[in-house]
Amino acid sequence: MQQTVGFALAKPAEVLGAEPYMHELIAGIERVLLPRSASLLLRIVSSPSGVADTIRRWSADGLVDAVILMDLEPDDAAVALVRELAIPAVVSGDPDTAAGLSTVWSQDDLVMDAAVDAMLRLGHRRLAQLTGPGRMAHTRLRLAAFERAARAAGAEAVAREGDYSERSGRELALELLRDEQPPTAIVADNDLMAIGALAAARELGVEVPAQLSIVAWDDSPLCQLSSPPLSAMSHDVQTIGELIAEVALEAIDGEPARVVRAPVAEFVARGSTASPPIPSAIDDGSDADVGGDETSGP
Repeated sequence: MQQTVGFALAKPAEVLGAEPYMHELIAGIERVLLPRSASLLLRIVSSPSGVADTIRRWSADGLVDAVILMDLEPDDAAVALVRELAIPAVVSGDPDTAAGLSTVWSQDDLVMDAAVDAMLRLGHRRLAQLTGPGRMAHTRLRLAAFERAARAAGAEAVAREGDYSERSGRELALELLRDEQPPTAIVADNDLMAIGALAAARELGVEVPAQLSIVAWDDSPLCQLSSPPLSAMSHDVQTIGELIAEVALEAIDGEPARVVRAPVAEFVARGSTASPPIPSAIDDGSDADVGGDETSGP
């Protein structure tokens, strides 16, 4: 009998159509399900409440054997719902949001530590983060890690909330770069927002990477083909998808819940990151020659 895994996802169409991450994730899920005569039932909805409505409908109609939960909020109602309906489930996200459900966790706090450390090592001390929606648990975790890592090093840390779209990345970066003391490095929560930040810098005549470094959270062909190519935190997204599918099938088989930690993403340096510009030296009127006048005689 064929098994079906349901995946209801609240994602703006503007982002879903352009963001490579979800395409890679689904490819990884399908790579595991198809050889086992299992299928993925994907439903895109407009809001988190739509996710819950979809799961209820799937349960009532007996359409799925397990569900994937993603982009959860703290104390998300979807977790309580799958427990109420007794549907096997796997959470893609922080185990703290899963209340004992099986989880595949990409260790976002450690990834953010690595992103900030890469910028600090280059000498940046004014850092900014372009985040996804603040209602999401993983956004809050990334932001907390960003602020903690920057401030532990005595660096300035500011953040602006977006929606993962290129448009929001551009608008937020424009706001930051027009500030009296703009950041010298931006960490964007996905590749689309990083592309938007790159467009904002170009619009304002800010040179990347000479005046501004940009790091994308997700690596993708968009990062590699941009001008300059974007440095990124490189996740093995298809492997994450494979792990999600494996754990979903385990849940269907009634195996105990477990936490699977995906490999921590690594910083990949490309043309969008460099040391920050050196502040102009202040002319204090002291022009004394060091070593004397070479033209004077003995």
